[in-house]
Amino acid sequence: MQEQYRPQDIEPKVQADWDNNKTFVVQEDPSKEKFYCLSMFPYPSGRLHMGHVRNYTIGDVISRYQRLQGKNVMQPIGWDAFGLPAENAAVKNKTAPAPWTYENIEYMKNQLKLLGFGYDWDREFATCTPEYYRWEQEFFTKLYEKGLVYKKTSSVNWCPNDQTVLANEQVEDGCCWRCDTPVEQKEIPQWFIKITAYAQELLDDLETLDGWPEQVKTMQRNWIGRSEGVELKFEVAGESDLEVYTTRPDTLMGVTYVGIAAGHPLAAKAAQNNPELAAFIEECKNTKVAEAELATMEKKGMDTGLKAVHPLNGREVPIFIANFVLMDYGTGAVMAVPGHDQRDFEFATKYGLNIEPVILAEDGNAPDITEAAHTEKGVLFNSGEFDGLSFEQAFDAIAAKLESEGKGHKTVNFRLRDWGVSRQRYWGSPIPMVTTEDGEVHPVPADQLPVILPEDVVMDGVTSPIKADKTWAETTYNGQPALRETDTFDTFMESSWYYARYCSPKADEMLDSEAANYWLPVDQYIGGIEHAVMHLLYSRFFHKLLRDAGYVKSDEPFKRLLCQGMVLADAYYYNNDKGAKVWVSPTEATVERDEKGRITTAVDTEGNNLVHSGMTKMSKSKNNGIDPQEMVDKYGADTVRLFMMFASPADMTLEWQESGVEGANRFLKRVWKLVFEHTSKGEVAALDTSALSADQKTLRREVHKTIAKVGDDIGRRQTFNTAIAAIMELMNRLTKAPQDTDADRAILDEAVKAIVAMLYPITPHISTELWAALGQTDIDNTVWPVADQDAMVEDEKLIIVQVNGKLRAKITVAADAAKESVESMALNDEHVVKHTEGKTVRKVIYVPGKLVNIVAN
Repeated sequence: MQEQYRPQDIEPKVQADWDNNKTFVVQEDPSKEKFYCLSMFPYPSGRLHMGHVRNYTIGDVISRYQRLQGKNVMQPIGWDAFGLPAENAAVKNKTAPAPWTYENIEYMKNQLKLLGFGYDWDREFATCTPEYYRWEQEFFTKLYEKGLVYKKTSSVNWCPNDQTVLANEQVEDGCCWRCDTPVEQKEIPQWFIKITAYAQELLDDLETLDGWPEQVKTMQRNWIGRSEGVELKFEVAGESDLEVYTTRPDTLMGVTYVGIAAGHPLAAKAAQNNPELAAFIEECKNTKVAEAELATMEKKGMDTGLKAVHPLNGREVPIFIANFVLMDYGTGAVMAVPGHDQRDFEFATKYGLNIEPVILAEDGNAPDITEAAHTEKGVLFNSGEFDGLSFEQAFDAIAAKLESEGKGHKTVNFRLRDWGVSRQRYWGSPIPMVTTEDGEVHPVPADQLPVILPEDVVMDGVTSPIKADKTWAETTYNGQPALRETDTFDTFMESSWYYARYCSPKADEMLDSEAANYWLPVDQYIGGIEHAVMHLLYSRFFHKLLRDAGYVKSDEPFKRLLCQGMVLADAYYYNNDKGAKVWVSPTEATVERDEKGRITTAVDTEGNNLVHSGMTKMSKSKNNGIDPQEMVDKYGADTVRLFMMFASPADMTLEWQESGVEGANRFLKRVWKLVFEHTSKGEVAALDTSALSADQKTLRREVHKTIAKVGDDIGRRQTFNTAIAAIMELMNRLTKAPQDTDADRAILDEAVKAIVAMLYPITPHISTELWAALGQTDIDNTVWPVADQDAMVEDEKLIIVQVNGKLRAKITVAADAAKESVESMALNDEHVVKHTEGKTVRKVIYVPGKLVNIVAN
């Protein structure tokens, strides 16, 4: 082996061997335990960023570790290739999304290979190809036939200037991001999949996901939002009954008004001859409100002039249109109890409506509602026959009364709404539905699939090319003229089942069930927590659809989930002559620090004094993204990978520091040097464990304790940083260990082989080279080092001796020494005698194998 570590010489050679030998290409093998490791696939944006590198390094470390456990490991990769960014880039670069996407895929694929990720490239696919999306089109038509797909009119963001629908992310401060025109809400027909039909199962099965972070499961529980309540009806003179759902039927006798959404049919009817009310409805409709904003937004409303009849006491209460009531949630109507709901309280206070408390305070008195609603549950009063009942008692009693009178019943409700999969963009899978001249809607027959998205298009930045080209939509159905659906699928459709397609990417059907049931569920999934709800929930739902269609047998797609933290970097700027901030890359900043490591001065390459604005998420806006390519060119892929895994626990934020990268590089150079010096001395004698000295046994014990710890840290705990720290500690011991005898060299030989094997998942290129230098072959298929249990048994123990709680001595005793023997040795130690002389020993406390504390006065 060469004396100096030069990754630029090693890494291309090792990567070429992996490619030539198809090292990571796998097939189903029922004779071996399988392990399916998957990192969330990338969007082909053009370049990898450090968030990608971290995600994929974690996945590769786990995959390679499991491979050394003797498992049949699949680690595939592909491209989440549809979506809005490609359209934006196409408009900006005056091209079509397809060539931009395919060029980016090729570039990013090369970057992934340079980082040494062990992917099965034979399973690669891009979701924008008909070979992929045709199967979800076919599956969608099957779901339609099962009644799990439907079309309904729903509200969207509409730019009246560009005459186009905008995604939520295209609306900036209520205006179109392209032309700054105020965005309106427009009702248009859209396609939905009935995820609500699986709401209870999606909730229940969270309990089976022991390998998922509790935080993610909690987020999904809250999103699904199961609640038990009562559905009841308020009569409205001359109109249909007004249906309301409430989780607090105990407060029913405190209702003083009813709130309805601006989109409610009653609102439209009330506004027919009331221009002021009609104008208010328009204002509400054109104010896009997220559910999370309801609590803090200004409450606005108008009286419809209509009255609702209370279902139990017959009292009439006014019906108000209220901007905090959303048509998309529940029934679009709420019973307002301002005495016990803060939102209702604020509205009632603003419009001078009655506030009538019906729940006693904890002290048994009427609650103080002068400043805020009393929202705690308690005993009822002012509630007629229900006075004195607790929440639970009142819930049951009021529900029973409503049911007996045909005015309501207990029910379970979910916050979860059906999945709207229609998008009015171009760069997505066409929705496989057609409408005939008679207005009937039909699924595209299977023999006419896929409905192919044309790729040779011109983007004008306004209208989708397949909406602009009227001839594209023209088709026939059973001989009748028909029009294709020109909406495309939400890109969550592609990412909801890609993990399953990897199992049989070339199958001439959606899935090869035999292959899918061999590999699924995914044993380890890795990705950002920002996908905790939408992507992960849709994937779980899609998996249950695949199961019910007979493709898979498992109930859940992902056994274990690891959510990696963000990558942060220093951000620097200076103010230009106009006072604007100019952000400077951290790689262009020369920094001086004080003795505590705090930045004192920073200057860029042009001499500008920089302001350090702290560590923030890497982003283009602050120009603090670090190009992985630059770091690989400078230090090598193994150094970048090692730093990524060592600098922080995998699920925590990682602070990028080039000094840390340099440190990782120095460590690899030390490993290289140790192996070079060791192998330069020639052959190593066989290790005779029966003839080792006490010091040699101690060193070997450290080697095998490290093997045990690193295996546990990587395999079970997934604390990769502590695994690396343990290897570093062992390296420190080895570099100081004597190499005078054959036994010394034999122990070192065993140790460096273990270190190289343990580093292999993290730094595979250098490990491959060092493995060969140590006379070993095929590290990609070797066996993870096994800790020798006998070697870890301690012959002696180091015991701390304290006198009155203060350290006075350290003694070495036999591991099996009796309590009396240890106490005697401690009392007779010369340092202990010096501090107990002339004193009476009152008590001797022995913590076996660790500590003796002598109490004397």
